[in-house]
Amino acid sequence: MPTPLAPSRKVLISGASIAGPTLAYWLHRYGFDVTIVERADAVRSGGYPIDVRGTAIDVVERMGLLPRLREAHINARRLTFVDENAATIAIIPPEAVTGGVVGRDIEVPRGVLTFLLFALTQNGAIRYRFNDSIDTLEDDGEGVTVRFKSGDAQRYDIVIGADGLHSRTRALVFGPEEQFNRYLGWCFNLFSLPNMAGLSHEGVTYAAPGRMAGMYAVGDNAMLHAFLTFATDEPPVHSRTDAGAQCRRTAEVFARDGWEVPHLVEAMQTSDDLYFDTVSQIRMPRWSSGRVVLVGDAAYAPSFLSGQGTSLALVGAYILAGELASHDNPQDAFAAYERIVRPFVEANQALATIGESLLLPRTQEELDRRNQLLAGGLSSADDSEQAARRREVHNMLKLPDYGRAAG
Repeated sequence: MPTPLAPSRKVLISGASIAGPTLAYWLHRYGFDVTIVERADAVRSGGYPIDVRGTAIDVVERMGLLPRLREAHINARRLTFVDENAATIAIIPPEAVTGGVVGRDIEVPRGVLTFLLFALTQNGAIRYRFNDSIDTLEDDGEGVTVRFKSGDAQRYDIVIGADGLHSRTRALVFGPEEQFNRYLGWCFNLFSLPNMAGLSHEGVTYAAPGRMAGMYAVGDNAMLHAFLTFATDEPPVHSRTDAGAQCRRTAEVFARDGWEVPHLVEAMQTSDDLYFDTVSQIRMPRWSSGRVVLVGDAAYAPSFLSGQGTSLALVGAYILAGELASHDNPQDAFAAYERIVRPFVEANQALATIGESLLLPRTQEELDRRNQLLAGGLSSADDSEQAARRREVHNMLKLPDYGRAAG
């Protein structure tokens, strides 16, 4: 374990999802005084499945979480591609698309990981401020004065934004999101519905030019996760805030589609857990300014098309904590963190466009080519060059050893 050079350094982390608690765990082990502020009133449960792959497996192993995560592993067995008449085009293992490694990589419901991280950091020494958020930041070079929405004000040595794609911390310090948000040309809708199809440990997906619909069964759960995704040159202005407008637009886009799409559109319109947004990445020239630094989606969201958001959050948090514990000067730590993590981030962000046409064909030509490929025998992960490239990128960063005693 690195010897903490300034054990009393006070750190504020904004965000209690994945990157935030992971960072808090390691910083606390290195002797930092850590507070996490979270605008929700509790750690969020449930949620869609997430993947932990490659280098990120080493992070959760060093945190002692790997056995519990393996117990919760979803173990998806197949991904079925269907046409508008519900005829099967192909059935392939999910690893042929994701590049996952059977027996090593993990897929779990999001809430499983967030609750394990919360349990690991709910030790009294790490403070949580739920139902609160950062209102203003003032960095004078010697420290950061933070005023919270609750009206309280505190001073910290370091402030870390781990508050997601639409980070408030990033907006306060670096400016509006638009300058960093790289829109990838798709909008998505995610929601749940009863598992009337009897799916188990599997996904089913349908595609038309510029449109994709799918259902995913987490184990033998009575509920399914469903997706309706469509291409659009310009992101709808309501794509983050107006659920009614988003539902109407999505219903119009999918109005003529077959398979189970009409049922999914109806379920979306009555869902009580609809989540919708644009498919975007965050790309920034720098992840830090003064005594403020960003981690996870706040700094480098890769989009769900990469499948690596969770893994980047885990790896980035681990390395940022280790570098802060290894440097007296925060700016030196931030520079080292970025030097180590940025090549890994950029390679993983590039995965979002590798094989995009397999799941999200934009044109009839792409759809026909994809169906021919599937029907021609893309039947195992070993058959897919794209999957091999994904595996290479997932594992390209060797995790620094800041001291195994800390895990």
